[in-house]
Amino acid sequence: MAQALSKLAKSLQNNLKTYGFHGQVVELVSTARTAQDAAASIGCNVAQIAKSLIFKTVETGQPVLVLASGLNRVGEKTIESYVGEKIVKADAKFTKDVTGYAIGGIPPIGHKQKINFIFIDEDLMKLNSVWVAAGDSLVMFTITPKELVTMTQGKVINIK
Repeated sequence: MAQALSKLAKSLQNNLKTYGFHGQVVELVSTARTAQDAAASIGCNVAQIAKSLIFKTVETGQPVLVLASGLNRVGEKTIESYVGEKIVKADAKFTKDVTGYAIGGIPPIGHKQKINFIFIDEDLMKLNSVWVAAGDSLVMFTITPKELVTMTQGKVINIK
C-alpha cells in the first residue's frame, strides 16, 4: 500500500469523516480489479473484500447493487426473488451511467443515479471490518459491516 494519499483519496477520507464514518482510505500500489488482487495488495483475507457488483433487471432496467464477500459468488436466482424479476450482469456502459464509476472501482455510495435495490452479503456481517472500492481500482477504504449497512441502507441477505 502507498503511504501518502492523493488529493482524491484525501477528499474521500474527509467526506467519510464528515458523514460520521471512520473508515481508513488507502491507495494501493497495484490494481485491485479482483478481490484476490485487492486482498493481496492490502494484506487482508479475501473474505474481507466487499465486491461491488452491478446487475440490471431485465424487464424494468433497474440497477441492482450487490456487495458480496470476495469469497462468494452471487446466486442470481436469490437476488431475483428479492427484486421480483430476472436480472443480468450489467455491462460497462450501464454500470458507468448508473454509478459514475468503472467496473472494478464502484464505491458503495455516491452513485449518479439512485439505486433502490442494494443487497449486502450476510457473510460480511461476521467480520470485524471489510474493504470496499472508493471510486478507482487503486483506492479502497475499510469500514465495519454495520457501518456499511448504515451507509448504504442495504438489505442483508444470503446472496449465495
